[in-house]
Amino acid sequence: MNALEHMQEILKQELKEAAVRAGLAGEAEVPPVHLEVPRDKTHGDLATNLAMQLTKIAKQNPRQIAAAIVKHLDRQKAFIKEIEVAGPGFINFFIDRSFLTNVLTEMAVSGERYGTSDSGDGKKVLVEFVSANPTGSLHLGHARGAAIGDVLCNVLDAAGYDVTREYYINDAGNQMNLMAASLEARYREALGLEAAFPEDGYRGQDIVELGRKLAEEEGDRLIHMDRDDRFAFIREYGLRHLLGKIKRDLENYRVRFDSWFSETGMYQSGTVQAAVEELTRLGQTYEKEGAVWLKASAFGDDKDRVLVKQDGSFTYFTPDIAYHRDKYNRGFDRIVNIFGADHHGYVPRMKAAMTALGFDPEKMTFLITQMVKLYQGGELVKMSKRTGKAITLVELMEEVGVDATRYIFAMRSPDSHLDFDMDLAVSHSNENPVFYVQYAHARINSVFQQARERGISVELDPVSLSALTVEQEYDLLQKLAEFPSEVAIAADQLTPHRVVRYLYELATQLHSYYNANRVIQEDQTLTRARLSLLIGVAQVLKNGLSMIGVHAPEKM
Repeated sequence: MNALEHMQEILKQELKEAAVRAGLAGEAEVPPVHLEVPRDKTHGDLATNLAMQLTKIAKQNPRQIAAAIVKHLDRQKAFIKEIEVAGPGFINFFIDRSFLTNVLTEMAVSGERYGTSDSGDGKKVLVEFVSANPTGSLHLGHARGAAIGDVLCNVLDAAGYDVTREYYINDAGNQMNLMAASLEARYREALGLEAAFPEDGYRGQDIVELGRKLAEEEGDRLIHMDRDDRFAFIREYGLRHLLGKIKRDLENYRVRFDSWFSETGMYQSGTVQAAVEELTRLGQTYEKEGAVWLKASAFGDDKDRVLVKQDGSFTYFTPDIAYHRDKYNRGFDRIVNIFGADHHGYVPRMKAAMTALGFDPEKMTFLITQMVKLYQGGELVKMSKRTGKAITLVELMEEVGVDATRYIFAMRSPDSHLDFDMDLAVSHSNENPVFYVQYAHARINSVFQQARERGISVELDPVSLSALTVEQEYDLLQKLAEFPSEVAIAADQLTPHRVVRYLYELATQLHSYYNANRVIQEDQTLTRARLSLLIGVAQVLKNGLSMIGVHAPEKM
């Protein structure tokens, strides 16, 4: 519990005791005390509606109750500077914020751990994200989902959850066969042989280059193999190399996974068949026109769904059911799926399937990432200049850098459309949010360098902190104190963009403070106090940027 939380708990306890001392209610009768931050700062730093909650018990009007509570409050103990009763009975508190300097001494102990908490209580959370078919390079949609997923996992980790990051490898089904057929055609072309390219095949440069590589390594050996053996070899070769490239690209994007879950593995283990058999045993399927159907409409879906086709093969939906059944069976407290915009209709059918299996659908959350539009030179960019195809994650990282790419993709709610301005992302201007936040950290370090050049030690000086009396200093201290709760809320609500927004707001306060107040001056006590404040701001900027996978530079 940090200084801000500690003060609020003391105030809550004092409010409860004041109500008892005033004879308004017995100790057991006082309801839980709620504090909120008024939208209008003229209404105080904190407010409570306790007086209105006590009307039935105290049998008085709320303003009378509020006045009685105020009269019996120990103001000094609760860090209260001024109190007012407003409206129908709200009690507004203006806090003596000098106690906030305690947050700096707390941060000195926590260091890189500041911002973490145990609010997640070790609950097990599975986050599945990216899960692109291993048929080519990751594109913009994958890049956004990867950034959001990774930042969310970092935030959950920081809030005390037990997080598993998972990538579902779609290595079965028609898409992989189409990839193999495309790769075989490119392999034949690389050997100078005729090749019938599949009508819906993968025409990306990745497959062209992989076909050449295959030809260089194997020569024409594969041509003389049995057709089925050749196809199986090429399919496995393509999967291994394309998935390997995806892993390397994600690693360069600072995204890691704990688990790579194979669809093929489910077929081999009988997991897919077992899911159908369990649904049947539970009475949730029926046969019609030679196919096996799931009674999905009985659980909120807009229609029933085919699980097994007339020819005995599974539909694409069936292994997805088996996969999510496996997630539940692994005992996670919360299951999070981060999907692209084209998966919107997928949500009700999967929730229906899990409900049919007897699982709690509320344990499962879907975050649907909306489309990204890329702009450069004021114009919409649709194709890569290099390949004439869609822009890839690798090209974007090369063009604007990993820091800017991750930050911009993570700064908006997943359900909002995003315009990505490539020129802005690389600009050294305050309009560039990435630069703006990173520059705040670099700016602080330049002050530290100036201090050291003057022989001033840059370290926390607890004795001097009472010299921090400017309103902007208290605002910064309060912002620092709010960081752990911001992270905890972002984790609980699955809103990682809250952390990015927080960092931007902190940077804004820092720049405003720096422009209005000299840090290094004749008054040595004030200098040490302000350097201590900047140490705290720099630490939170660094911790927060690390959480979103972005560097905190010392020079820019």
